[in-house]
Amino acid sequence: MKSRVLILFIATMISAAGVRAQSSSPVVPSTQAPSTSAKQTTSPPAAKAPDPKDEDCGCEAKNIPTDVAAIANGVKISAKEIADHIKGERDELQKQVIASRRRELNLQINSRLLEAEAKKKGTTAAKLIEQEIVTKPQEPTEAEARAFFDENKARIPGAFIDFKSQIIDYLKAQRQESAAKAYADKLRAQADVKVLVEKVTAPQKESDRATVLAIVNGEKITSGDVEESLKPLIYDVQMRVYALMKSELELRINDVLLEQEAQKRKMTAKALVDAELTPNVKKIGDQEAAKFYEENKDRIEGELAILRDQIIDYLQKKEQRRAEIVFAERLKQGAKIEINLKEPEPLILKIATDEQPSKGSANAPVTIVEFTDFECPTCQQSHPVLEKLAQEYSDKVRLVVRDYPLEKHKNAFKAAEAAEAAREQGKYWEYAAVLFENQKELGVEKLKEYASKVGLDRKKFDAELASSKYTARVQRDMQDGMKAGVSGTPTIFINGRRVSNRDYAALRAAIEEALSSAVKN
Repeated sequence: MKSRVLILFIATMISAAGVRAQSSSPVVPSTQAPSTSAKQTTSPPAAKAPDPKDEDCGCEAKNIPTDVAAIANGVKISAKEIADHIKGERDELQKQVIASRRRELNLQINSRLLEAEAKKKGTTAAKLIEQEIVTKPQEPTEAEARAFFDENKARIPGAFIDFKSQIIDYLKAQRQESAAKAYADKLRAQADVKVLVEKVTAPQKESDRATVLAIVNGEKITSGDVEESLKPLIYDVQMRVYALMKSELELRINDVLLEQEAQKRKMTAKALVDAELTPNVKKIGDQEAAKFYEENKDRIEGELAILRDQIIDYLQKKEQRRAEIVFAERLKQGAKIEINLKEPEPLILKIATDEQPSKGSANAPVTIVEFTDFECPTCQQSHPVLEKLAQEYSDKVRLVVRDYPLEKHKNAFKAAEAAEAAREQGKYWEYAAVLFENQKELGVEKLKEYASKVGLDRKKFDAELASSKYTARVQRDMQDGMKAGVSGTPTIFINGRRVSNRDYAALRAAIEEALSSAVKN
């Protein structure tokens, strides 16, 4: 049986830092596998992650202001003041990049060892991982899951039956993680691996990217190789730091305008807030909580009776925030505000589109790449919008679809394989539409039924689905998606630039911008 855990291990290539198990359970404690190291002579000793002030993360955006972040009605707001307010979160984000740089080197070492081993055995890396990691560990029993539940039930908000499958999945992932460590040790022990640096640091100048960090069976791994793989992470950190600074700056601007308005009315700022917000904040009760639960229960784990108070608290804070935003916008009307904080330069990625389902001319100036999941409700909504845009722009836009079945969607991976089998018979788009129409019924027998519905050769389709003929295609999509920083679905790139707003108007605007840039270039 194919497992989506296989994709996790292919993506991380049994990283020497250990493979982190993906568990959807909010109650299972996170654990870190012991470091997978080579012989003492081939791998540097593990080191404690340094403080960002001691090591450059190489992830600072160049357009962060250093003096005045904004001016609100003549009041200057210091960029340093804003940066100081977010220092803790900023430092933690930078630590992630520093630690990831170390992990990435080990990942690339193990990736090359795995590919070499697969070549030697005349097989694929995917099959090796399935054989050595996915299927080798013993399946957790119900008794073992019960024992785990009993040991942790003080932190589990529910009965064993409610969390049984999650616990079994978690225990299985832990065993596969141990198998990954053992296999990584084995591959390193029998290979010629030379790690040439004590620590992996950010290149200070362009020429530093040529620095050789390690040699694996005669093949060099450079600083540039590591940095190239970290581009999506670094951009994500830059965007998160920008979002933190933007949010803090908006609060500071609001404070300035609030103080000025309070002085104008000859009252305290607190009195002004109470007077303006109290009448406009709706009281949230059981009815609103029940409605929210019904609308979102596919994405919520737990019963309404258990989660009611949390939902009410969440909605009440949301309502308070809404009233605050309305009031803040009123204060900004007529105010003179100058903001110097700018969004980081967008990251443009090269995402492979060969041998993928596509609509439109291969020579179109704009290419849309969507990473999708057939069980994802938002993907269901986005798919027809993207098809409509591709049709509207005709030969100017090419739409390419790539698979990214999420771990939490149990049937999504097999559905992706089925869609590939339909593509082989020239009916990918028709079959994909049926899958999206029937998201809650994507078991294997249903997948076969849908094949008949769109007129596929059932004998051929059934045989290919049973043999997992297209598993490697789906795995490749997931690997490329992970390299591009994809973590959820749908994720959309327009000419290599990630687009966060997925509604029709925003996507159309992004296409127009891409067309304009294509003309200039």
